[in-house]
Order: sequence, then structure tokens, then C-alpha cells
Amino acid sequence: MRKIYVKLFIVTVVGFFIWGGSNFVMADTKTISDKNKENTNMQSSKNKEDLSDKNIMVINLEHGKVFIKLLPELAPNHVKRIKKLANAGFYDGVIFHRVIANFMAQTGDPTGTGKGGSGQNIKAEFSDAPFVRSAVGMARTENVDSADSQFFIMLADGRFLDGQYTLFGKVISGMEYVDKIKKGEPPANPDKILWARVISEDEMQMEKELEAPNFVDDAQRPDKGSKSK
Repeated sequence: MRKIYVKLFIVTVVGFFIWGGSNFVMADTKTISDKNKENTNMQSSKNKEDLSDKNIMVINLEHGKVFIKLLPELAPNHVKRIKKLANAGFYDGVIFHRVIANFMAQTGDPTGTGKGGSGQNIKAEFSDAPFVRSAVGMARTENVDSADSQFFIMLADGRFLDGQYTLFGKVISGMEYVDKIKKGEPPANPDKILWARVISEDEMQMEKELEAPNFVDDAQRPDKGSKSK
């Protein structure tokens, strides 16, 4: 009996060091809170609208808005799920719980622990798309089909992830704001997603135009500064 306890202890310790100390993008075993269940079951009008032509995910951070082009041609099921979660408000207020300098920034867990999710796994959709800076992929456990709601944005190239994780999008605007996300595992004072939604490319252009400086005089524009005579 004593030998059995010793073996169990050894297996537990080894497992901790393999998964806890890895630099790979892992989401631990899920612990679904009441809030997760609430968000998963949300049936708002936004969830029911046609999202087929909305392939831009906008994430509003403290420093500014990040626009992610979703890639249904690479990962149709992941994109479909992300759209539903985003427009149900699932990601609103969620922190970046794991941010590693020169690697990636991970978010998508309402519990903020790295162990939570929406409660619905998605089968892997691997592709040849490279995990370079600005790529957006899904976090998972050692089970390749365990992706749920957690995702990460690459801060630098990480080609060792190619073909190992599902890549479903890429940042096309606002990467400078992603770079400002506080680092840590977890960060001492983590940044959070103020809100996230999916929009069309036309809506993205309107959004960006609204945020552009409104110059009273053409001479005030940075590229039209007055020249000394």
C-alpha cells in the first residue's frame, strides 16, 4: 500500500513540472464558474443576428482598440464560436492572465486563473499558417481538441507552434496596444478587455474614422505642419 502512495506522489510531482513550467500555450483543466455558465447560455439578440459577413473582431483595451481579422478559411468552427462568444459579451472585462515578453499575451478565461472557459470544446483545426508576430491562436491543454474560449496574440514569432495550435486570426491594426499589455504569469496588475465584438470591414473603417483626429484647419495636420518662411 505504501508503494502505491509513493508512486502516486511521484506522478503528481512530475505532472506539475511538465505542465506548470512549460512555455507552451496551455489552458489548464477547466473549472466552470456560474458566470461561465451564464455567459454560455446567453441568447441575446446579438447572438441571433447574421454574423457571416462580420470577420473583424475588435477588442477594446485600456490603451486603444485592436482589430483582428478572423480567418474562417483556416478555422471555420473556431471563428464561428469566437464570434458567438464575443457578441454575447463573454469577453467583456476578462483579463490577460498570462503575458510572456517576446512570446504571447493570453486571455479568454472569465475566472482569470487560466483554468476557466465557456464549457464547450472545439475540435482542432490545424493549418500551415505560421505563428508569427500578430497571429492569433487558441490555447488548449495537452488534448489537441480541448480549445474552448482562451486565445493568445503572438508578441513575436513562435514558429515552434506551427501545426500544433489552431490559428484563427491575425491583428491588422492596434498591435502597438497589444505590446503595452502588462507582462506576468499572472501580471501583478493585469490589463483587461473592456469589451469585444465582431464587426464588418466597413464598420471597422467607420470605427477608425471616428477615432481619427478632427482637425479644424488643414494646417494643423501632422503632415501639413506650417513651414518657416
